[in-house]
Amino acid sequence: MSVTSLARHPRAADGAEGGPFDVVIAGGGTVGLSLALAVARADRHARVAVVDATPPGGRGDTRASAIAAAARRMLTRLGVWGAVGGEAEPIREMIVTDSRLADVVRPVLLGFGGEVEPGEPFAHMVPNGPLTAALTAAAEAAGVVLHAPASVDDFTVGQEGVDVALADGRRLGARLLVAADGVRSRLRDLAGIGTVRHDYRQSGIVTTVAHERPHEGRAVEHFLPGGPFAILPLRGNRSSLVWTEPTHEAERLVALDDFTFALELERRFGRQLGALEPVGPRRAWPLSLVLARAFVKPRFALAGDAAHGIHPIAGQGLNLGFRDAAALAEVIVEARRLGRDPGGLDVLETYERWRRFDTVQMGLVTDALNALFRTGFDPLRLVRGIGLGLVDRLPAAKGAFIREAAGLGGTLPRLMRGEAI
Repeated sequence: MSVTSLARHPRAADGAEGGPFDVVIAGGGTVGLSLALAVARADRHARVAVVDATPPGGRGDTRASAIAAAARRMLTRLGVWGAVGGEAEPIREMIVTDSRLADVVRPVLLGFGGEVEPGEPFAHMVPNGPLTAALTAAAEAAGVVLHAPASVDDFTVGQEGVDVALADGRRLGARLLVAADGVRSRLRDLAGIGTVRHDYRQSGIVTTVAHERPHEGRAVEHFLPGGPFAILPLRGNRSSLVWTEPTHEAERLVALDDFTFALELERRFGRQLGALEPVGPRRAWPLSLVLARAFVKPRFALAGDAAHGIHPIAGQGLNLGFRDAAALAEVIVEARRLGRDPGGLDVLETYERWRRFDTVQMGLVTDALNALFRTGFDPLRLVRGIGLGLVDRLPAAKGAFIREAAGLGGTLPRLMRGEAI
């Protein structure tokens, strides 16, 4: 990335698809698409483009994600929830245990469920594939220009805009470039934004399992010495598995045949739902804490995992990304309504102030929880058990815990409240 005058790149002024863009977003995952859709729906005059390396419909993502109530409100306001609601499974109850692998009895230390509002569960499990497809269709219907497969090779920041060079030689002119290209963001590096990193030396195994008995909307998270083991409800007698282990152990488990893998599942989960059968591909994802040292530069912003990668122990990674998208869309749209430059640093710093503390706080909380629950030191196990037990017995504390799990804490962007920008 370099800073210069756009006059040196005359093609950038022409943009693509009929003219220069207000916003170009690198990354066509759920965060990038939801940002594009939010801006396009709130401001019909805004020109928005998404550049993604994967062909439309070609991601093949078989995972599922926990969508908190606040994110579901956003997706409803954006007109997307109706297309994925039939695939969504409400989480009606969450149970937390803390035990060793060999423990015969795993007492429930914390259980919560119910609704944050009448008829509104605190979270749903949604398959990633249908969610991305619905966001893509809605964004294109709203006028978002999708460049895929394509990738951003470089960008040049000038006084009036940013020149975005694609790998195939095309150039896009924009007032703002947003990097939503994942935790290993290449554009973040090109922008010269450093990160704070901590390698957990753990990997998260993600797969889908079928079981004999219905889960009745119950999610269970066992805190085991190797890391949290969460089984989360999907439609039918199926559940999504997020299983954390030291990386060497995770690689061994992923390589097992289905029968032996199912036996390892049973060791950790038991037969509460009858026999378990792996029914989806499985993969181990390396886990680390990655926090960007800055979220913005002139005409450049980070969103989603490009700004923050956190441990999945609380299931909040994607929901933080949705909140980024909602906040940045609100800042962009309001700036344009006031005649301000949406790529100006004064505008972008509003977004950074709004989101940086929230994401750093969540990153540190999940880091501390992972460290606390990985220890087998008996006095600490006793203290954390007492702490969870107190939360379980205090209605006010449990209510606050549920609202945080639902993504309803802090200063919410309008879309997360279900309101239009």
